[in-house]
Amino acid sequence: MLYNAVVFLPLLGSVIAGLFGRLIGDRASQIVTCVLLGVSAALAVPIFINVALHHHDVTVPLMGWIHSGDLDIRWSVRFDTLTAVMTVVVTWVSFVVHVYSIGYMAHDKSIPRFMSFLSLFTFAMMALVTADNLVQLFFGWEGVGLASYLLIGFWYDRPAACAAAIKAFVVNRIGDFGFALGIFATYVLFGSVSFQTIFAAVPAKADAVMHVFGGDWHALTVICLLLFMGAMGKSAQIGLHTWLPDAMEGPTPVSALIHAATMVTAGVFMVARMSPLFEYSSTALTVVTVIGAVTAFFAATVACVQTDIKKVIAYSTCSQLGYMFCAIGVSAYPAAIFHLFTHAFFKALLFLAAGSVIHAMSDEQDIRRMGGIWRHVKATWMLMWIGCLALAGIPPFAGHYSKDAILSSAWASHTAVGQFAFVMGVAAAFLTAFYSWRMLILVFHGKPRADEHVMAHVHESPMVMILPMLVLGLGSIFAGWLGTPDFVGAGEAAFWGKALLILPNHGALVGRTGVPAWVEMAPLVVALSGVVLAYVFYSFVPSLPGKLATVARGPYLFLVNKWYFDALYDRLFVRPAFRLGRSLWLGGDGAVIDTVGPDGVAAAARDIARRVAAWQSGYLYHYAFAMLVGVAVFVSWYVFNVR
Repeated sequence: MLYNAVVFLPLLGSVIAGLFGRLIGDRASQIVTCVLLGVSAALAVPIFINVALHHHDVTVPLMGWIHSGDLDIRWSVRFDTLTAVMTVVVTWVSFVVHVYSIGYMAHDKSIPRFMSFLSLFTFAMMALVTADNLVQLFFGWEGVGLASYLLIGFWYDRPAACAAAIKAFVVNRIGDFGFALGIFATYVLFGSVSFQTIFAAVPAKADAVMHVFGGDWHALTVICLLLFMGAMGKSAQIGLHTWLPDAMEGPTPVSALIHAATMVTAGVFMVARMSPLFEYSSTALTVVTVIGAVTAFFAATVACVQTDIKKVIAYSTCSQLGYMFCAIGVSAYPAAIFHLFTHAFFKALLFLAAGSVIHAMSDEQDIRRMGGIWRHVKATWMLMWIGCLALAGIPPFAGHYSKDAILSSAWASHTAVGQFAFVMGVAAAFLTAFYSWRMLILVFHGKPRADEHVMAHVHESPMVMILPMLVLGLGSIFAGWLGTPDFVGAGEAAFWGKALLILPNHGALVGRTGVPAWVEMAPLVVALSGVVLAYVFYSFVPSLPGKLATVARGPYLFLVNKWYFDALYDRLFVRPAFRLGRSLWLGGDGAVIDTVGPDGVAAAARDIARRVAAWQSGYLYHYAFAMLVGVAVFVSWYVFNVR
């Protein structure tokens, strides 16, 4: 009952708020969803203790689901260490976001609908992380996609929000198509979609080949690359990342829940869950490493020039997800999940603190129109500092421990792609510190750049918003220190058990303890250098950024236009699709189908009716003449045809 409740209580809250919200009112909808999420979060703690710390894996069968021929899929709730960690992250972050939303969305017209969507998303994410087979995981995978579409486009009266929701949905469908093909290929190779059956059979299928696109390919490589395509879409890796910054059009609590701590980490979780397959495909691991490393660097460069406070943090999320895939690519799965765990706290904190700033600044999001507000919002200012210190990897904050584990493991892999990931990761660490302090300085320090009316109304957020941030702040401080021994330290093997598979010849995580001292110090040194450079640019010599943008106009525009990915996709896909659609509409539907079909028939009917109506003159002698002509025709026919 305990294990079922932690999954289905959020669904119950979603149903109550969604179906009966108008009846019970805004406050009751908030209370119901928050209480049920709070109970779910509370239950996640004993589950974590029993499963992860006491090593008691649990699988609870619920019901038969799909029966077709040899395919027999049952819905079961699976809890191992990986699931237990994700359960704590999902439920607790979701709970604090629910509570924060009480204050942030206080004046919205559709509070029950918003709370229902939040709880629906949480249920879908729980269905994903507790899946016992690939089809069940895909159900949760598509569920979070649906919920994100609803939440990003929550303010449906805003065209930008609607466009962002559609973009997120479409881009994720591209990745999901590859994911679905990967599930099909897995069933073809293993004859099952059950994790237990698949993982047990992997060693015997290590050298199997699959006939694809007219050739024979390593079967596990094909499957892993298709599965990773799905992870690229959901976790916003380079190429399929374009939806994530646009998704900031949704309410800020949505950004914190979906695009920082939970949904975007679904791809990382899925690849870690499928580690027994990825471990037998060096090609797939190489691809994962390269994509993750490039994403970490790319997103960090773009974040340095963003002016929307939420988009700075959004690109930061994209970059940190790249770090996680770097770790996975060098088989340091525990380090990837450790960074997922710590990142959930400090990134959700940063988003909620950004929401508090926006709330204080009368809905202003442009950091160029802020500044000098720290005295008015001291709690938010302090918590934003904690989040940035953790993000930049400054000890003793949480991000330092997990980021250090990733970069050390990349170096210790002693492979070319591992060294590449290390270099790109260190460069991204420098940029991360730079854009974090750029944001801090421009938002809180210096002279006020907002107009007097806005500055006169700057105020701290209510306690219902501050308290959730305090919880996340504590996690941002202590999660790394507390989690290191079990996640990536001496107790790593016992802690993870069979939840993650690392082959003996993939020793990056173990070897990271023997890396040179300069490898361990490099991330911290470059991070501090990034902080110093940010102070030089935006505090000591504030004219420098403008001069640099003028001198290096080309690189600056390259970054401002986000490496031109959106422009490239617009030219290659969007515009041709519109041209094709318009030609089919005008040339096919309009000129052919409508002309011959509905429009043609309607036009002919109108023409005949018009001609017949012309006979209806209203004069009696016209009608009498017509009757005489008719009688004459009938008599003539009778005389000549009836003998």
